[in-house]
Amino acid sequence: MSQVRFIVQPGGNLRGRIRVPGDKSISHRSIMLGAIAEGTTEVEGFLEGADSLATLQAFRDMGVHIEGPDNGHVVIHGVGLRGLKAPDKPLDMGNSGTAMRLMAGILAGQAFEATLIGDASLSRRPMKRVTDPLGLMGAHIDTAPGGTPPLHVHPVGDRLKGIDYTLPMASAQVKSAILLAGLYAEGRTCVTEPAPTRDHTERMLRGFGYPVHTEKLDSQRTRICLSGGGTLRATHIDVPSDISSAAFFMVGAAIAPDSDLLIEHVGVNPTRTGVIDILRLMGADITLENEREVGGEPVADIRVRSSRLHGIDIPPELVPLAIDEFPVLFVAAAVAEGTTVLRGAEELRVKESDRIQVMADALHTLGVDAEPTPDGMIIRGGRPFQPQQGVIDSHHDHRISMASAITALRAPSPVVIDDCANVATSFPTFVELANGAGMQIEVAHA
Repeated sequence: MSQVRFIVQPGGNLRGRIRVPGDKSISHRSIMLGAIAEGTTEVEGFLEGADSLATLQAFRDMGVHIEGPDNGHVVIHGVGLRGLKAPDKPLDMGNSGTAMRLMAGILAGQAFEATLIGDASLSRRPMKRVTDPLGLMGAHIDTAPGGTPPLHVHPVGDRLKGIDYTLPMASAQVKSAILLAGLYAEGRTCVTEPAPTRDHTERMLRGFGYPVHTEKLDSQRTRICLSGGGTLRATHIDVPSDISSAAFFMVGAAIAPDSDLLIEHVGVNPTRTGVIDILRLMGADITLENEREVGGEPVADIRVRSSRLHGIDIPPELVPLAIDEFPVLFVAAAVAEGTTVLRGAEELRVKESDRIQVMADALHTLGVDAEPTPDGMIIRGGRPFQPQQGVIDSHHDHRISMASAITALRAPSPVVIDDCANVATSFPTFVELANGAGMQIEVAHA
């Protein structure tokens, strides 16, 4: 991948109407479930980013006929739960932890051998949190030393066995991997999560006609169960715009003077709206308009106007609901008056990069008082950015690149960010949309 540098001119505001690309989490799952369903599934709004395309290619490599994508339209000719074929080469998940962990669940129940590989960043990410519970179900999955990729999935002899598993930490990816393996398991598979996480897998399974039982145990814990051996029936999926992508523009419009931005058709699944709740607690002017339901997922247009933000202690129950949005929420905290404290987010240290340390370093480059802690960050915000010498290093992390670009809206001089090529994995039109809304980002290739 070529070296890509963002050079972002200072100042500006965000105005008008934009529509960000389709939700990456839902795009991944639409391909996976469509491929193992009976019949032909049509998907609209599919995210044509590198991560989602890697998932699509993996199922083609396992014998599934998939047409497109053509402007977000994909047609998947499902082969049923038992119709996948052995790939003749490793399945490359690129940069996507979601794809690798969910694929491990599907592959755990197959009668053939498969290997999952990824790029340098994904190859450092922990996988035992998935392979351990799958092992309890009877799966045979080898990892590299240290529990990282590649994952070598051996064919299962007898069927997998259903388990009743309590997640040690809230993780939609681990929950989903176990539930997907549960489709291939004898008996009932249950997962208890200690705090709410995104529920796209459960919603989409129901959309494919597969019964999933969800029980609220208390204010935080939920138990999700399904029985193996059923059938998924093809359906139509309309992928809403990704709230994680919208978050960059939400923060940008909140911190840039004289901004008034409408972000259209955004998925506002309650397990994903932590970013809205946190920004509102900080004083952001955010309203939801035209609320509706599309294909079982709640959708709205999000309007954001300039606001005076103030620091907060981020409520722990909102942390799992905004885990992917913290890089740009740190930018909001840097602008907010007073101190913002994040705790309980140690998961951020094992994302595409160590997002706690890398964002702290990025903010230090702008003269922000940002103190990383083992499980979060303390940001003393509200002072004008005072750029130090140096270029922000995104460590090939797409969310770091985009969050750092948003800082330029309040910077006194250009912000330069290196290693931005991976923005294509989740948001290939980011620069085009940002420039159209009022920013000035130049892309330089080395």
